[in-house]
Amino acid sequence: MKALVTGASGFLGGALVRRLVRDGEYDVAILARPTSNLGDLAEVIDRIEVIHGDLTDQVSLERATKGVDVVFHSAARVDERGTRAQFAAENYTATQQLVNAARRNGAGRFVFISSPSALMDRDGGDQVNVDESLPYPQRYLNLYSETKAAAERLVLAANGADFTTCALRPRAIWGAGDRSGPIVRLLSRAAAGSLPDLSFGKKVYASLCHVDNIVEACVLAARSESVGGKAYFVADAEQTDVWGFLGEVAEGLGYERPSRQPNPRVIKGAVALIETIWRIPYVAVRWSPPLSRYVVALMTRTATYDTSAATRDFGYAPVVDRSAGLTDFLAWLETQGGVVELTKGIR
Repeated sequence: MKALVTGASGFLGGALVRRLVRDGEYDVAILARPTSNLGDLAEVIDRIEVIHGDLTDQVSLERATKGVDVVFHSAARVDERGTRAQFAAENYTATQQLVNAARRNGAGRFVFISSPSALMDRDGGDQVNVDESLPYPQRYLNLYSETKAAAERLVLAANGADFTTCALRPRAIWGAGDRSGPIVRLLSRAAAGSLPDLSFGKKVYASLCHVDNIVEACVLAARSESVGGKAYFVADAEQTDVWGFLGEVAEGLGYERPSRQPNPRVIKGAVALIETIWRIPYVAVRWSPPLSRYVVALMTRTATYDTSAATRDFGYAPVVDRSAGLTDFLAWLETQGGVVELTKGIR
């Protein structure tokens, strides 16, 4: 059996590659740009096939999917830097072309890493213990949410008798090895004293997902006969008090808990101004916005998920709890010189 992993230079993709190599059930190939930093794969690099190419290049996709049995598609444009054309090309069109290439070349499985953001309504509110019956929204929070939802739908629609597809929806993947995800970005701002408390006096809960837990879900879903054409929420066992968690981690790193509470009207006005500025392509392609409607929604809306469908259809159960994961994460941060050093190159 042979597996292809996209996004292997990233946090989740790299963790998945290391797990697949360790398990030994697959010959593992990755599709990576020649300029990709594969340093986090150093321990397994001599045991995988590195195919140089790009998801936006059809020739690369044909070459990468030859002889592949299972595709794990983790690569995506994730942050908010970019134009509509870039998000559409990298999140939707690239997924469509990869699905088509995999099917043409005889792959039998396609596991797509989606996101609960694809289910967040632009003008919606809290989502408490929601399951997969939740519909797609009419209006999306940002280009990432919109294009991930479109890609998820095309992947699920591609399911057939000889081509089994599914989508997994982890939120805010975290853990040791995370160099640029939402948790480390927020901690970087906490370290600088620039992270406001956006709870506005209420508890905000989230179903986060430790990287080892979503990797476990990927492996299990690829084996299951019950996942065809379905999407699944995947999360940690614990429902996390977002601001309590950030405060706990910040204190563990020697920083103060976020406590400055801005006026909600000021936040709304700032977001409107920033979004106007970020419609300028020159700005959009160079920097991530300092604040956005999407970030405010993530930090102010409760979003917790029922993972019983994943348990029922492929036996998912978290393999790492929050306490153990947090201990490992803080220890790893120390080896990187701390969160400030780790994130100093993030734009």
